[in-house]
Amino acid sequence: MSLLSVKSMFGRSRGAHRVTAVPEARPVNVLLFVTLTLMCIGLVMMTSASMDIGNSLSGDPLYFFKRQVFFIGLGLVFMLVALGIDMKVWYRISHILLIVAAVLLVMVLIPGVGTVVNGSARWLDLGFYRLQPSEMTKIFMIMYMAAYLSRRRDEVHEDWAGFLKPMAILVLLVVLLYLEPDHGAMVILMATAFTMLFLAGARLHRFMLIVMLSFAGVAGLAILKPHVISRLTSFLNPWADEYVYGEGYQLTQALIAFGRGEWVGTGLGNSLQKLYFLPEAHTDFILSIIAEETGLLGVVVVMALFVVLITQALRIGRAAEQQGAYFVSYVAYGIGMLFATQTFINFGVNTGLLPTKGLTLPFLSYGGNSLLISCFIVGVLMRAQFELQTGRLRPDSEMMAVDFEQDMEAKV
Repeated sequence: MSLLSVKSMFGRSRGAHRVTAVPEARPVNVLLFVTLTLMCIGLVMMTSASMDIGNSLSGDPLYFFKRQVFFIGLGLVFMLVALGIDMKVWYRISHILLIVAAVLLVMVLIPGVGTVVNGSARWLDLGFYRLQPSEMTKIFMIMYMAAYLSRRRDEVHEDWAGFLKPMAILVLLVVLLYLEPDHGAMVILMATAFTMLFLAGARLHRFMLIVMLSFAGVAGLAILKPHVISRLTSFLNPWADEYVYGEGYQLTQALIAFGRGEWVGTGLGNSLQKLYFLPEAHTDFILSIIAEETGLLGVVVVMALFVVLITQALRIGRAAEQQGAYFVSYVAYGIGMLFATQTFINFGVNTGLLPTKGLTLPFLSYGGNSLLISCFIVGVLMRAQFELQTGRLRPDSEMMAVDFEQDMEAKV
């Protein structure tokens, strides 16, 4: 008889002791934890940065706070919806999603249909909400590219035709984004697509040739627009007399915010740059307000959270690749690159490492489009993680076999 049995019998006889099972502690979902933490930090800092402008625009200091809370709640709904959709569904409808994205990008360019703000036609006014198609184009392009690469891996690796076909789709989307114009989305889309092609095994000489042609094309487009050249030159010396109150104004004010913050910041709510000195303080330049009020320490914390988020995406991609689920793998890689590129550009713009460009910081900047799509993307990533952990992830060979059988049944 075991010692545990003796103790149990002895305890029951005296009515003093009972043996109870201790439930196992469930591990924390890192993706969900990081996402919620970023949104909480963003809500607090965005509110601090927008109270004065909200009061002047609507008479309510909490105007932007209330709207952001609504978007966060709706974003969590988007996340749950994405979490409940099987990854094979995205595989099967990826081409439809790309067509939808292209049609919406065309619609914003139609006079009277698209809404023009500050010279850019990027929105569709739905009455109750302004839809920005370029945000959803990023994830829809990732899904289409992942489906294509999973089906044509050998062709992409061996033939020019397999390599150039997705490039033609990318060129079409880039041209539409250029006509808006939305240069930030162009750069993110190109960087993400190139990374996915590289990870899919595209030969280096083909890859480098396309990259060089793309850089040449971007340079040519920049030359055609004088204000783009002005931005490129002003960020090199924003303190020059000809730039400090013009093209370099936002950057100089952002750098002042970083300088005032020093190591631990001036304290929550004590920013001076948000008092109409720094334009777009609650959107594109929210990082500068974080630096001013929480210092370098706060910026490092935010940066670390994004590193964890991106690392998790890459790990999911690697695990899916090892199981032969290349579609899920490329989707995860694309999502990781999407967050990495957008975060890097925003950090670079705020610190003067890159030319000034209007681009939100995911989960932190004010704005419904960016927040909703970011939550949706995390939901897709969490679904991939769930299928990996529960053994429900299907290799590409099985998904393609199902598609083939369905095609044959339809023909019959």
